[in-house]
Amino acid sequence: MIVTRSWLNEFIDLSDVSNEKLYKTFNAIGLEVDSINQIEIAEKVVIGKILSCEKHPDADKLNVCQIDIGSGTRQIVCGAANVVDAEYVAVATIGAVLPGNFEIKHAKLRGVESEGMVCASSELGLPDMGKGIMILDESIGELEVGREFGTYEKVADTIIELELTANRGDCLSIYGVARDLSAALDIEMKPFEYKQEEKMKLGIAREAEIHTEGEMDADLCYKLATIDTISNSFLLQLRLAMVAVEAEGKLAKILAYATHTTGVVLRAYESSAFINGEDKIVVRAKASSKGIIEVAGKEKVVSVVGVYQDEEAIAKDDTKKLLLEASYIHPDTLVEAVADSALKTDELYYKTSRGSNPDLDFGLSFLASLMDRYTDINCYEGSLDVKVERENEKVIVDAKEISSIIGMDVELSKIVTILQKLGFEISSMGDHIIAVAVPLFRHDIKHIQDIAEEIVRIIGINHIEAKPLVFAEEPRLNDTTDRYKAKKSFKNRAVGAGFYENVSYIFSERAVLKQYGFSIIEEKLELANPIAEELNTLRSTILINLLGAVKRNVSYTKKSIPLFEIGAVFGSRREQSEVLSFVFSGQVSNENISNAGKPKMIDFAAFTQKVGAVIGSFELVPCTYENGLIHPYQSADIIIDGKVCGFMTKLHPTVQEAYGIPETFIAEINFDTLLPKHINAEPISKFQGVYKDLSVVINKSINYYEVAKVLNRLELPMLKDSYPVDIYEDEKLGDKKSLTVRFFIQSMEKTLEESDIESVMSQIMTALEKECNAELR
Repeated sequence: MIVTRSWLNEFIDLSDVSNEKLYKTFNAIGLEVDSINQIEIAEKVVIGKILSCEKHPDADKLNVCQIDIGSGTRQIVCGAANVVDAEYVAVATIGAVLPGNFEIKHAKLRGVESEGMVCASSELGLPDMGKGIMILDESIGELEVGREFGTYEKVADTIIELELTANRGDCLSIYGVARDLSAALDIEMKPFEYKQEEKMKLGIAREAEIHTEGEMDADLCYKLATIDTISNSFLLQLRLAMVAVEAEGKLAKILAYATHTTGVVLRAYESSAFINGEDKIVVRAKASSKGIIEVAGKEKVVSVVGVYQDEEAIAKDDTKKLLLEASYIHPDTLVEAVADSALKTDELYYKTSRGSNPDLDFGLSFLASLMDRYTDINCYEGSLDVKVERENEKVIVDAKEISSIIGMDVELSKIVTILQKLGFEISSMGDHIIAVAVPLFRHDIKHIQDIAEEIVRIIGINHIEAKPLVFAEEPRLNDTTDRYKAKKSFKNRAVGAGFYENVSYIFSERAVLKQYGFSIIEEKLELANPIAEELNTLRSTILINLLGAVKRNVSYTKKSIPLFEIGAVFGSRREQSEVLSFVFSGQVSNENISNAGKPKMIDFAAFTQKVGAVIGSFELVPCTYENGLIHPYQSADIIIDGKVCGFMTKLHPTVQEAYGIPETFIAEINFDTLLPKHINAEPISKFQGVYKDLSVVINKSINYYEVAKVLNRLELPMLKDSYPVDIYEDEKLGDKKSLTVRFFIQSMEKTLEESDIESVMSQIMTALEKECNAELR
């Protein structure tokens, strides 16, 4: 979830809250900050007003603009096509230094003087808002010609990306995050007030009606409206870019903005999709099964509530009469139903499946405020409603029990204040007991322990008094604890190398394992009662589970997905072993300044280094494993202590395509081979060693692995190490290639003499000539 400081400020006053305090507060209340970015606009970038815009005399794609920048009028040549539509723009004046150390200087373009640059968002360090320059309007504040662009707080904003746990769907909106901050900072929420001016007195019942069939699981509210024009809003477009929400078209942007702000799922339909033979709009909502509510028009199903909307029924910018829909369906009911039905889903399903805002009136009112501001809209009176009678979950809370769970005394009044700020309703039942009605947007709260967790979040775990840990028995060290410590060590190293730990079921889908050539349990030993159809067997590899996790992360718009898991796998007769599995998909790193926003994709070398940072040194040899995930040309066996213990490979292209994921590398290693072993200490030499390079010409068909085997067989006490430093191929070498190997030579007994070094190098060359037909270059 991505929020911005100024956007939050519309619901909670953060004027006295620093970014540092905001950062600490988010982390304290369980909304972990993944990144926080303060946007800084360069000096000498000012608001400019375009006085005239004419075609460049010698360039069809350039325009010559006369722009008032407050201190005078400047002539600026601009190549953006949309400059002809602009009045107010951001102008980088002479002397401004833009991101990338790009300094604005006086220039002459195709013979015409230019004194500055009209800026696009990306040129100022703002998120990319699409092609062309920024066309400003007063949505960011009063536009004053000559004013520094960076002084507008809604532009020079702070972008905060939060990592939410799966149960915190209530914070998938600006309003929801502001509500948590209100409780944590003890700052009252700003009330949202909007009274829509009734421009049309005609009631919706004259034009439209709704019919339901079956037991409804969803709340629905429809508004009918006509629109003549829709205008752009610079702030709306900028904020959507900041929070990485994509929407095509002006109407779609308004809907996306309202949904991201309020958390209410909002859609817009072409009214023509519902018009019957009597020229009346008829909406038919049918419960086809529990949790699946189909919305049908005149000919077909146009949407499934909370799941998807048919593209042909989506209202466009040129739609004159549209039907607005706000909906809520309980996420637990929805997710289970969608999993059973295998329905296609769209981008709004993520919000509904995690828990959207059930306050439909708030969502529609906020949307109406935007529509009034940016469209010429006329709304029919009234609405078409479907309301489901729901009982809020009730939890009896004993203040003494809460204090016992938390480990410190918490006054009942403090518990009540915190819960009320978080949207819970409270009823008194005694001196220290209350009944708590859980709001629908917190569907994850079921027990008093959940309530205690909410209290701890807001109080802050750092404010809970530390108490000494009491051991019930003395710790016992054995093979189990050693294995646990080893696992913990590998996990810490994996996290340090940039991987995220994945935790998955030990079950998998038999058909998928068989499809990709992994061993499967003998049928007589199969599970008698699988927990789910797709988890119907014990897994023989963790890689299938990791690829499923990658696919889910890709659907969440993650671009760099490094995962690892240590867990059990099973052979055909249920024999159990443990493996350490890795997957790295997509970009090597996230976009940042150091890579100019264009990070490289993961490759074999980078993946090898990252795995090596976790498991230590190993060798790679040609792959002998066979399964459907292995790439035929980019794969290798992993050798540790001379034994093959696993493999690493690029994911096979057909599998990559089937999962719909970017370039991916995988590795799986027998965990027992990684367990630390007792190592006897060996003496080290006190005499200085030397490095010597040897360049030879060998046949192209010989790889370094074969050369390394020859070198490793040499019994030369003074040869301590060897590794390749260069491989060179050229047309002049024909079917040969040049290989340069670096050797480290050191004696345990004396300082090396030239004759000692020459003797070692001579024996090396002799062996290479004999075994590899090498020639000295």
